[in-house]
Amino acid sequence: MTHPIVITAAHWAYVAGILAVVLTMVLRANVVLPSIVATFVVALAWTASPVGAVASIFNASFVAAKELFNIFLVISLITALLNALKTLRSDVLMVQPFRAIMGNGHQAFFILAAVTYVISLFFWPTPAVPLVSAVLLPAAIAVGLSPLAGAMAIAIAGQGMALSSDYVIGVAPAISAKAAGATVSAAAVADRALALSLIAGGVALLLAYLTIRRRKLIQPGSEALLEQWQRQSGNGDAKQLEAAGTFDKAEIARGTSYEEPLAIDDKLRHHLPLIDKRRAGWSKLFAILTPLGFAAVIAVMILPKLGLRGIFTELKGGDAAALVGGMGAVLMILATIAAEGARKSLDVCAEHITDGFVFAFKAMGSVLPIAGFFFMGAGGDLAAGILNVPAGEAPPLLFDLVQTAQAFIPQNHYLVAFGVLLVGMITGIDGSGFAGLPLTGSLSGALGPAVGLNVATLCAVGQMGAVWTGGGTLIAWSSLIAVAGFARVPVLETVRMLLVPVLTGLFVATVCAVLFWS
Repeated sequence: MTHPIVITAAHWAYVAGILAVVLTMVLRANVVLPSIVATFVVALAWTASPVGAVASIFNASFVAAKELFNIFLVISLITALLNALKTLRSDVLMVQPFRAIMGNGHQAFFILAAVTYVISLFFWPTPAVPLVSAVLLPAAIAVGLSPLAGAMAIAIAGQGMALSSDYVIGVAPAISAKAAGATVSAAAVADRALALSLIAGGVALLLAYLTIRRRKLIQPGSEALLEQWQRQSGNGDAKQLEAAGTFDKAEIARGTSYEEPLAIDDKLRHHLPLIDKRRAGWSKLFAILTPLGFAAVIAVMILPKLGLRGIFTELKGGDAAALVGGMGAVLMILATIAAEGARKSLDVCAEHITDGFVFAFKAMGSVLPIAGFFFMGAGGDLAAGILNVPAGEAPPLLFDLVQTAQAFIPQNHYLVAFGVLLVGMITGIDGSGFAGLPLTGSLSGALGPAVGLNVATLCAVGQMGAVWTGGGTLIAWSSLIAVAGFARVPVLETVRMLLVPVLTGLFVATVCAVLFWS
């Protein structure tokens, strides 16, 4: 016999907290303070103890940090690897061969998108944007692609497709799955998100290409186009919009940037710091070894899912993130030894890792109190750790609310899926993309079983809405300012051009999610 659910003051406080967080996001303000206040109020309403409520503020971030620290560690190690590769200039060599195959603006559009996607999938868009903008974008402009069209290709492929699935590094799927509950695996969310991101990105890229053709943004190639672009100055949008929202856009825009875009090959050699012959050989080696290393990681992740379990065992839990982080650490150590020598590398490796942690906490630190608040509504061990009560006494606030309102929730899978997509897009308005994942994950974990919709699929849909919107395709104060800044085009014009392709892509992806993976 099931006991009736009693809605208490803590439940209403939790609802009020969610509304406050969403409203703050809509107003483009930082959501950390509302999350902390909401945590205090909910804890006070449940425990009736001011001391316990104050302690819950610390406990919420601490519990979130314990649950998500593997994510911070992966980001740190991958950033450390990138810094080591930059010392050798291997990061530039990895993409430079693509310059030779840009025959015209049409080819350049898709090459920009493909290279940006691959780099962003392994390193996040943070290094991909300045690297592609420095090495490939000038070549694309010289063969006839307009800077605005180049910015669209980079934003869709990197800020949209790659970041919304986050398949290799696994930050976004881990946050979504953790918020959805113990029964949902990050691997399942990542698989769904990868498929949906490819659908959304494919549609968006196709529509964007048709748009730039209709607007005649592809011209016959000419060095004059490149010279004209190089004479342009920044439009000032970045300085006006940089501080809006919750993400550290300044860190994203400048953390891995190159001071000047690099044009043709002789200018590439002129602008890049000269390296000695010994380093030049290592530079070429790691330009090949790095993608091969991560290709091996992808093979280990994918082959068991294709039925080849006799060769590799399927990765579970945090195994995939551990493999990615471990590969990043190994390559970072080897690259540092090659660049600095065995003795000096002892200090430099430590510096790279420290810089990686600094970047990780600058870029992701604000997620902790936000995730802590939403974890408190999930019940179980997470809520118990925050409220400092036994696990059996921790209230599943969000699930109680959904079960109580189940009679009013439409059983139509499309309405629920598009509702979660819309919530994700609303949370992305603050310009982050990741800050709303605890909310969309929690809602998916509560709504999915109630309406008979696959929770991993619903998590992926919410993730699409949050990251495509706030990650850098639909919001002018998001990381899109970095893309527009490097391309030297107005960021608001870039948003207007991306609006229809991206929204159409998200619509088609959500329909496919319900049709094929519900």
